[in-house]
This record gives sequence, structure tokens and C-alpha cells, in this order.
Amino acid sequence: MTDPAKLTVTGQVIAAFGRHMLVRLEGGAERRARPFGRALTVVCGDRVRCREGEHHEELHVIEVIDRRSALYRSNLRGVAEPVVANLTRLLVVLAPVPVPDFFMIDRYLAAATSAGLAATLVLNKADLEVEYGVAGELAVYVACGYQTLRCSAEARLGLGELRAALSPGTVAALVGQSGVGKSSLVRCLIPGVEIEVGELVREEEGRHTTTAARLYDLGNGAALIDSPGVRDFAPAVESLEERSLGFVEVERLAPGCRFADCRHLREPACAVQAAAQRGEMHPRRYESYRRLRRMREELTAARGPRKAR
Repeated sequence: MTDPAKLTVTGQVIAAFGRHMLVRLEGGAERRARPFGRALTVVCGDRVRCREGEHHEELHVIEVIDRRSALYRSNLRGVAEPVVANLTRLLVVLAPVPVPDFFMIDRYLAAATSAGLAATLVLNKADLEVEYGVAGELAVYVACGYQTLRCSAEARLGLGELRAALSPGTVAALVGQSGVGKSSLVRCLIPGVEIEVGELVREEEGRHTTTAARLYDLGNGAALIDSPGVRDFAPAVESLEERSLGFVEVERLAPGCRFADCRHLREPACAVQAAAQRGEMHPRRYESYRRLRRMREELTAARGPRKAR
């Protein structure tokens, strides 16, 4: 007779916090789960293969099925860590309050471009006064070709445009600073949704938590992943496009550089530096590129010779 513990089932991780997660099986049932072994890293959005745990209280995730895509970050040692998986679009949320960190927003956009993900900027709380500087930065992103939406979860403005960006087949992840209203947008898009996931996903000590990434079905063949707010974000160094680091302006200008391996920092006859000096590339965006280039070099060094590409 087959041991039930040996049978495997497949499903998708729809909530994750640390090593605790919730898996929706192919039949629709939702089960608590955790990775089997410390070497396995599983994130929200992953397709996984599981088997029953010893006491049948939770599943053991034994395999992550090949990811079609993922958003990766670097830890302080320069090692890549997945954030969310199997998405097609990144929704980078900002607001007039808290003050936007545009350098962090650039790093999210660079990571998305390098990963082949569509990226959309979502200005939430657009019913509040938007300072001139914030409006000017948004205009720069529009000029770069990024889709930019304005909405307000509080005033229920612009939600139709946001829904239109979540067409059937889209799997989008909401990312951004803490306090910009990502969960409020989820409540507007999915009326009656229960945001709290602490009863399902708990920390090692058993203390309830709500800071979990959570995937929601939108009912039209699309899905939305709500991720915890952050204070900073460093893209995984090996995931960045080497020549442009995911900056669309640099990608467009780089063929005009004298040297094919130009880093666009101090090299002679650099088309990117020349464009920044002429104002054809926005000065803050160029400074953001320079910062990310230095960050990439520092994180690559932190990984050490064995881990460097």
C-alpha cells in the first residue's frame, strides 16, 4: 500500500512569511506549508510540489517548479534572494506622503527591465496635493516610456485605469515604500477581501503577523501580489543587465559610446555622459544610474571571488 506521506501534490504559494506559507493546491484547497530543508527558498507566486508532513498538519514543500520570472534583491552579502515569482508586471506604488524615494523607485524599475517585466508607476493618494518636484519626476518617467497611473484608494479615483492595467493573464506585484497604500489599493480592487493573513502564516515563535506577501485572484484571469512595504531595495547584481543596468535611457544611448564595455562613468567619448551633460538624460536619473553602478560593484565585491560572475 502506498504511504500517503510519499504522495506528492502541486500547487501555488499564495502567502509567504519567512518559512511559513499558504499553498493553494490544484483542486482549490488551501493548506499551510513550509519548505522541507533549509536549502530550499520559496516565495509568494512560486509553483511548488509538496507532500504531507509527519503529522499531516501542514505540507512540506519539496520542490520549486521552474520559475518563469522573478523579482530578485541582493542581501548585504551580495547574494540574490527572490522576492516574488512568476509575475508579468511590477506595479511600483508611490504617494505624495511619505516623500517618495525616487532612487529606490529607479532600482525597482531597473530590476523589472532587466528581468523582462513590464513596469508601471502608480501614484496613490493623488487626491492630495502633489508637489511640483514629484510631478516633474513623474513627467521624466513618462518621457522614458514608463506607464504612469494616478489614483486614490481613499477617494476612489483612477481605479478603472488601474484595473485596465491588470488584464487577463497578468500577474502583477505591488511594491514600494511603507505607507504608500498598497493594501488599500487591494481592498479597492477586490471588495470584501481579507487582507489580514496572520491567522494563516505565522512566525517561528507563533506570534501572529500581517507582514506577508499575499496573492489575490482578481476574478478576470489576472492576479495581484501585495508585498510588504520596504525602506530600501537593492536589485540582485547578477540579475541586472550588464551594460545598462536596466536604465532604458542608457540602453538607448550606449551604442553611441566609443567602447563596448563602457560603464558610463568616466570613460572618454561616452554617449551617456554627453547626453546627461546636454540635459537629454535627466540629471537625477543619471545620478541614480551612477549610484546603482557603484552599488553593483560593492555588492559584487561582497560576494567574494567564488560567487562573483
